[in-house]
Amino acid sequence: MSALQSYMRRTAAAGRATEQVGPFLATFSPDSTNPFLNYAIPDDGARPAASDVAALTAAYRRRELLPRVEFLVDTAPDADPALRAAGWSVERRIPLMLCPPEAAVAIPAPAGIELLVPDTDDEIAGMIAAQQVAFGEPPEVSAQQVAKTRDRLRAGGFAVLARDAETGEAAGGGVAEAVTDDTTEVAGIGVLERFRRRGICAALTAALTTAVHERGARTVFLTPAGEPEQRIYTRVGFAPAGDMLHLSRTD
Repeated sequence: MSALQSYMRRTAAAGRATEQVGPFLATFSPDSTNPFLNYAIPDDGARPAASDVAALTAAYRRRELLPRVEFLVDTAPDADPALRAAGWSVERRIPLMLCPPEAAVAIPAPAGIELLVPDTDDEIAGMIAAQQVAFGEPPEVSAQQVAKTRDRLRAGGFAVLARDAETGEAAGGGVAEAVTDDTTEVAGIGVLERFRRRGICAALTAALTTAVHERGARTVFLTPAGEPEQRIYTRVGFAPAGDMLHLSRTD
């Protein structure tokens, strides 16, 4: 778990401003206030004092951001009680799921749906818009977002677009980080409501998982949003391996 948490720290810091606040690495997105892009990770074995937690809270409030942390419970078990004692609350406790190459299950796209790596600006924008709407965000996609995704792909990242084979309408998408130290995360799997319950989510996850395995990843992980998603990822070959904890200070 420690090696995986170290990987998460590196990827969270990439492209973001960072600040070491006591035993926490705080990360701040330069172009988004999305709470899931602005959060801190405690150091392994962190035992935060009340003053450390207060300083972390202040670091996010100075930037008008929600104070948040995300971390693997086993790497810093004392961080949870310290944060809760200071008024932070648990957003969710979710399983971390892993899929080694030998466990992966190939799942084809359902009839009428095609999967492809987005290449044109329209394809990239369509994928991002579908993901945003699937997660309850506005559909508008900026040129900067498209450029950032293209740069991530050029740097070794992964993306898969699911679209209607007849109309070309984007149905959903997903991404994965570039493989580093044989490790990567599959994330952002989102499918528009009208395309759901057809197996597209499982097919997207399987396509991304196969792609990163083929690029040399041995440790492939993801975190499901809930039990329905966990059941889908289990079909692809992922299994729980630990717990991820998200906490925030809302008052």
